[in-house]
Amino acid sequence: MKKIGLIGGMGPESTLDYYRKIIHAFNGECNGLSYPEIIIYSTDINELMAFVSAERWDDLSDWLLDKIVALHHAGAEFAAIASNTPHYVFDDINSKSPIPLLSIVETTCSRAQQMGLQTMGLMGTMLTMEAEFYKSRFVDKGMHVIVPLKEERELIHRKLFAEIELGIIKDSTRQELLSIVDRMVADHDIDALILGCTELPLILPENGCGIHFLNTTAIHCERIVEFCLGK
Repeated sequence: MKKIGLIGGMGPESTLDYYRKIIHAFNGECNGLSYPEIIIYSTDINELMAFVSAERWDDLSDWLLDKIVALHHAGAEFAAIASNTPHYVFDDINSKSPIPLLSIVETTCSRAQQMGLQTMGLMGTMLTMEAEFYKSRFVDKGMHVIVPLKEERELIHRKLFAEIELGIIKDSTRQELLSIVDRMVADHDIDALILGCTELPLILPENGCGIHFLNTTAIHCERIVEFCLGK
């Protein structure tokens, strides 16, 4: 069994969800009172967003790599970043990491392939929706990724940081998000929605609007447990 390293805090609510889901997934794989060893480095989301807002990608890479090295020194044998947005620089930090890293983007892409999905909507932070680091992985595998309209992207980003990241869950916001999904189904015939922010599963149901919702947190946690157990 390998020791898990987790970079969390981006934000705290989804980090709590990661811990619960890893323990739950581990229970599904093992019997009795056997649990994985997890080392969590909880970071400051304000520092992350400062790098993102200023497009200081090299500094973001160095910032994340410092955390990974610290996890390695603490005994972690592999690591994962409990957030989608920092995966913008995943390839760079992966090439420099002293331990294996598990990508939430690659893991979600593999799951979508296994499910035979073709056209997916993508919700997340503004960077996740507008940059290519997420979409390109799926396109390379022959799938299509559709993002919401500009005003919809702005609403999603605003709700994430003004409410959901703070643990504020409103039915009115849930309905606004679902109405965006309804429009994407009607306009683009998407067969799934990628919850490309680890806070989105905290407000959106597992399935809705007649399509699959890909819970990137749950998918990532399942892969973390598999790797921990050597699968």
